[in-house]
Amino acid sequence: MLITEKAPAKLNLSLDSPMRYLDGMPKWDMVMVSVDLADYVSIEIADRPGNIKVYTDSSFLPNDQRNLAFQAANILRNRFHHREALTINIKKHIPVAAGLGGGSSDAAAVLRILNSAWELGLSLEELARLSLSIDSDVPYCVYGKLAHVTEHGEKIELLPSQPHYWVVIAKQQISVSTPQILRQIDYTQIDHLNNSLLLQSLRDGDWRTATKYMGNVLEPLTMHYYPEIKRLKDKMLALGADVAQMSGTGPSVFAICHTESRARRVQNGIRGFCRNVNIVTLL
Repeated sequence: MLITEKAPAKLNLSLDSPMRYLDGMPKWDMVMVSVDLADYVSIEIADRPGNIKVYTDSSFLPNDQRNLAFQAANILRNRFHHREALTINIKKHIPVAAGLGGGSSDAAAVLRILNSAWELGLSLEELARLSLSIDSDVPYCVYGKLAHVTEHGEKIELLPSQPHYWVVIAKQQISVSTPQILRQIDYTQIDHLNNSLLLQSLRDGDWRTATKYMGNVLEPLTMHYYPEIKRLKDKMLALGADVAQMSGTGPSVFAICHTESRARRVQNGIRGFCRNVNIVTLL
């Protein structure tokens, strides 16, 4: 049996952290959305006992227990006592280590595939709860729709669908360590977002107003180490983006544009800053 599923990239329309839990992890208050830039995850399920094998077309990804897709398969195998040999193939289109949730989305796709193939009958909420031990972005990626994400990342409130906006995503040749950035959050210095106004605008379907309340409180921290991220963001805004900001801990920066022509203008204008540029739409 061979099953394939898309694993779309995610963006943080807003990213805030009100506090740090006793376990050292941040409490999140985020609005996340998926876009039509996606990896493709295939799983071949054998009719015999065996191990989990992971293959990718990226030399930057591990193929062992460090791979989030491997971890996702292992969780369901152990919890539901399945021993079939699994071969996972991942075709990468989402840039690696980009703040776009590629690994988390791959893991979420594995969970959805095996939940269906093994007829486990788990709801998306149950899959999201199980997946939190893999990474804080995986619960959202299980759903892959516009949502308000809180707590450790496991509390998901779906929001109304969004209009057809265009998004330019650019990743420079920078590697950002997410654990390092998260460890350095100073909660006395954070300029918190007004997510309540953002959420109200999204529920009202008023995306023009919503863009005014989008933001990422981690930008100053990451940009302190990588000022070229700020230069890229400023360039996108100067080219006419409705909003431009960093996704996750970076280094990817995205620009939301309400027309394709404006998105093409932004794309053409930043080619000198960055070679890895994609134009996508919101899912």
